[in-house]
Amino acid sequence: MPVQALDTVLTAIVDPTRRAILDRLRRGPARVTDVAAPFDMSLNAVSKHIKVLERAHLVRRTKNGREHTLELQPGPLRELITWTSRFERYWNERLDRLETFFATQKEKTP
Repeated sequence: MPVQALDTVLTAIVDPTRRAILDRLRRGPARVTDVAAPFDMSLNAVSKHIKVLERAHLVRRTKNGREHTLELQPGPLRELITWTSRFERYWNERLDRLETFFATQKEKTP
């Protein structure tokens, strides 16, 4: 994942409102007004959050007349998981070595 794309995705998911929108869309496509309904903010404010998610390619909007429907696009999240999994392997290897070190030390202690 290019660094700029990674930055855009991370910026998009850092906000709790945007994470809640993604969580709602996980259940399936929804109209913008339905996505906005649970939030205690204006439709315009929710729309700004949606635009951030669209720029990160996490949400796709389709228009049918005056109705706008949103759909989750999980691809960038998968790429983020792939990127972060490298660090998980790094820390697992380090912890395995630390465990081996302590086991060796325990065997040496009378």
